[in-house]
Amino acid sequence: TEQVRYPYLMLLVSGGHCQYLVVKGFDEFTRLGGTIDDAPGEAFDKIARLLGLAQPGGPSVEKAAKGADPGRFSLPRPLLDRPGCDMSFSGLKTAVLRARDEAMVDGAVREQARSDLCAAFQSAVCDVFEEKTRRAIGLYLEGNPEVPTFCIAGGVAANGALRSRLMQLCEEEDLGFVAPPLPLCTDNAAMIAWAGIERYRGGQIDDLTLRARPRWPLDQSAAPQLGSGKKGAKA
Repeated sequence: TEQVRYPYLMLLVSGGHCQYLVVKGFDEFTRLGGTIDDAPGEAFDKIARLLGLAQPGGPSVEKAAKGADPGRFSLPRPLLDRPGCDMSFSGLKTAVLRARDEAMVDGAVREQARSDLCAAFQSAVCDVFEEKTRRAIGLYLEGNPEVPTFCIAGGVAANGALRSRLMQLCEEEDLGFVAPPLPLCTDNAAMIAWAGIERYRGGQIDDLTLRARPRWPLDQSAAPQLGSGKKGAKA
C-alpha cells in the first residue's frame, strides 16, 4: 500500500510471532531480536481469558483499557534491564494473574479493576516495545538506509495505543512510519498471496514439488530463539 523501499525496519508482531527484522529484499531478512517465549498476541489472548473477556483478546483488552487507570497496578517491563532487542511476555502475563487474584472481591474481579488491569498490561507492553524499538532503530540506522522507514505488521499492529506510541517514536527519530490498513493486519490470505506475488516478480517459480515446511524462519542464518523440533526451528 505504501511502496516502501528496501531496506526497512520491520516489527512483526502477532499472535504467533514477534521479531525485529531489517528487510533488505523480498526474501532477505536480518533478525535484530524477538520474543524468547510468548508472542504478544498470545499474551493478549491469555490476559483476556484470565479476566473473562471475549476472544480474540487484543480488541477486548484494548477496549476495556480505554479510559482506565494504567497506574493502579504495578507490572514489570521484562528485559528492559538487559541490552539488545529481545523481548519476553510470559512473566508479564503471570504478573497480571497475581494482580487479578489480589484484586478479587468475593471471588470476582470488579469491572473497574478489570479495566485498570487491561490498561496496566497494555501500558507495559507499549513501554517494552517503545524501548526495544528505539534500540532496533539505532542498529538499523547503522546501515545508513537511503530512506529510513519503520514498518509494523501483524495482528497486534492493529492496537491503537501501540501504533500511536511507535508513530511518535518514529517522529522523534526522523523515520517514516508505515502500518497496513487495519483490515489487512489480520488477513492471512492477503499476506500469503502478496508474499507469492513478490516471489513471482522476483523470478522464484517452482514446480510444486517443494516440501511443506510448517516452520520456516525468515532469517535462516540466525540461531533459533524458541528452540527447534522435528519440524525445524520455531522462530
